[in-house]
Amino acid sequence: MKLKSMSGNIVGSVIVVLIVLMFIVNISTGLVDIFITLNIVAAVTVILTAWTAKDALGFSTFPTILVVLTLFRTAININTTKLILGNAGDAGHLVRTFGEFVGKGDIVVGSIVFLILIIVQFLVITKGAERVSEVAARFTLDAMPGKQMAIDADLNSGVIDENEARKRRTNVAREADFYGSMDGASKFVKGDNIVGLIMVAINIIGGLIINATRGGLVPVETYIIASIGDGLAAQIPAILISTATAIIVTKAATDESLGTDVARQFTATPYNFFVSGLLVLLLSIIPGMPKLVMWVIGIGLMTFGVLMTRSRMKVPVTEPSETVEAEAQETRKMENVVSLLQVDPIELLFGYGIIPLAEPSQGGDLLDRVVMIRRQCATEMGLIVPVIRMRDDIRFANNEYSIKIKGNEVAHGEIVLDHYLAMNPGTVDEEIIGIDTIEPAFGLPAKWISAREREKAELYGYTIVDPPSVIATHLTEVVRTHAHELLGRQQVQVLIDNLKQAQPSLVEDVIPKMFTLGELQKILSNLLREGVSIRDMSTIVETMGDYGSITRDSDMLTEYVRQALKRTITAKFAPEGKVHVITIAPELENKILESIRQTEHGSYVALDADEIQQVFGSVRSAVERVQNLGIAPVVLCSPVVRFHFKRMVEGLAPDLAVLSYNELMQNIDIQADGMVSL
Repeated sequence: MKLKSMSGNIVGSVIVVLIVLMFIVNISTGLVDIFITLNIVAAVTVILTAWTAKDALGFSTFPTILVVLTLFRTAININTTKLILGNAGDAGHLVRTFGEFVGKGDIVVGSIVFLILIIVQFLVITKGAERVSEVAARFTLDAMPGKQMAIDADLNSGVIDENEARKRRTNVAREADFYGSMDGASKFVKGDNIVGLIMVAINIIGGLIINATRGGLVPVETYIIASIGDGLAAQIPAILISTATAIIVTKAATDESLGTDVARQFTATPYNFFVSGLLVLLLSIIPGMPKLVMWVIGIGLMTFGVLMTRSRMKVPVTEPSETVEAEAQETRKMENVVSLLQVDPIELLFGYGIIPLAEPSQGGDLLDRVVMIRRQCATEMGLIVPVIRMRDDIRFANNEYSIKIKGNEVAHGEIVLDHYLAMNPGTVDEEIIGIDTIEPAFGLPAKWISAREREKAELYGYTIVDPPSVIATHLTEVVRTHAHELLGRQQVQVLIDNLKQAQPSLVEDVIPKMFTLGELQKILSNLLREGVSIRDMSTIVETMGDYGSITRDSDMLTEYVRQALKRTITAKFAPEGKVHVITIAPELENKILESIRQTEHGSYVALDADEIQQVFGSVRSAVERVQNLGIAPVVLCSPVVRFHFKRMVEGLAPDLAVLSYNELMQNIDIQADGMVSL
């Protein structure tokens, strides 16, 4: 394949160099005949290729070919001019034949026909093709953002996968480049026509001057016939190229060639041929009309229309028993059932009224926000969020939506269309008119207010959120909360493949030599469960490799990895270099350590029910006391206790952050605001 591509590049380069040399080197009349013939053949091949191409990208090299053929045609014109003026009007057999054929021996007739051809070529074909190319380029470039958004929408809704989305984006970019190139290449065609007309004028004027200065050795008619023949030899291929330009830029993308589409669309309504034939027969009644010709054409059109109508009426009839059996076989196919077993990792279902928020054609930007959610999760958490399927569901009310994880609803919400969600940050005393509600993502009290109240609420200091932002924020929090459930082995494999490109020796030494993909997935899930980013995969895999010879327990390895990620954890829970914490009493830590029991499935804390209730009450009191101060609670304890305490209170306070001393940087200011004890 590479050898073929290299040979093609060499041949193309040689052709361009030879064309440039034709501007300088003198060419004999025999070679001129060959080059004119090749020019005509190339033009015919180009127009046939344009006619049979399924879309513009099917002939994406057309702008470059157009430029090369224009350069080739100009080089031929320069050499024919040299021969006409320097070889007594003899520029080869083809030039002389074209000049004599068009005027049938009459110079005046030949000149008029040539001028008409030039005018048609310049004003009709070339001017139209240039305008169409310009408009097509403008509209294609303007439509690019919409096409890109449509691709992202299909990707987010699960209609296409990543590979198909990448392919479509490439085609959109190629299409924009093609029409942009065509807009510029059409100027070459226009300039070529002008140059062709100027060359004919130069040939005629030069012939007249030579005839006058050299005593009329060569008749003026010879120069004029040769000039007209030269112009025709250049303009006929130019007309074909201009027509191909118009065809390729006006052709819509289909699955068939233009000829097939034209034949199918013209014969789609046979009634039209019947009416056209009848009209021709009626026109033949007018005195002076060629009745015989019109009768033949009219009867032929009507006959064709009748035959086409009969052929379309012949629909194959299937026996009822055969139809029933075919439907039964189709129903029994396994594919009809298997397709129903697919469970999407994450879904966003909504009522009919929310469709405008998700439909780009109606001004909705919810799809764009979903794309940003996936990017945000990749940046902040290092998680490759699976495709979020979005669809409407008639079972929901107009303003309802539901978020599902693996087919099960994990969150539900309602919005009020044409309203805004206003939240009091806690510092505003003024009241506003609205519908009381609860913000779905964080459970904060809020109000749905009308557009008239929005400006007043903003002046008071309320936080104002539009409905798409409410849904997007809720979806983001759900993804963060359930990130450990969304992380599958396929996503882990993608993360490992990405790391392998930068650090191949690290991956080869640890995965799968020391740990399987499933063991790595479990550790990453443990980190995501507690909101720790897994973006620093190199540190995670390095730590697993360092401690893999000491322990194979995934919980212990998770603790080692957390300690290695202390900068990441510190940046999240102590971004300003200071953290307010709730500590654990030493006697409670000792009690937890003494109560740890090991099993083949892991370890657990074996406290009795009364002791657990006392711990829960102490945790609840300490957390409420810290929250009343407007601070997010963080529990700080020793490394050996951290994991077990987190598992113990996870059911009581799932969002409670539990850190160990080894997970914070040494320069952090730690302020204790409470203590958990028995």
